Amino acid sequence: QVQFVESGGGLVQPGGSLRLSCVASGTSFRFYGAAWYRQIPGKERERVAAMMASTGSIDYGDFVKGRFTISSDAKNTVSLQMDSLELEDTATYYCMAVRPVLRDWDVVFPGSWGQGTQVTVSS
Repeated sequence: QVQFVESGGGLVQPGGSLRLSCVASGTSFRFYGAAWYRQIPGKERERVAAMMASTGSIDYGDFVKGRFTISSDAKNTVSLQMDSLELEDTATYYCMAVRPVLRDWDVVFPGSWGQGTQVTVSS
């Protein structure tokens, strides 16, 4: 059974930082890429960052603007360092295994989203 467990969210002021972590079980980021997504209630889930450790390929959403850094041990953990957080970053953040497809990334286990970790940016 594939599972993703996210942690590290919290309440932070604008301009602050958080580091999110995710542990995967039942699969490995050695075989797949690793990605972070986020979702605001009532909106579609959007990809924040994705990486393929074996190739060094990394993509960020346009809204990241150099503020976030994704990293992975290429085994079963992936992290997201988030700096200069903005109010608009408030969301629930999820990790997922992905595979690169042309210029995009496909979700490998669409039925295995974790509970996510809540990030709230507020003054």
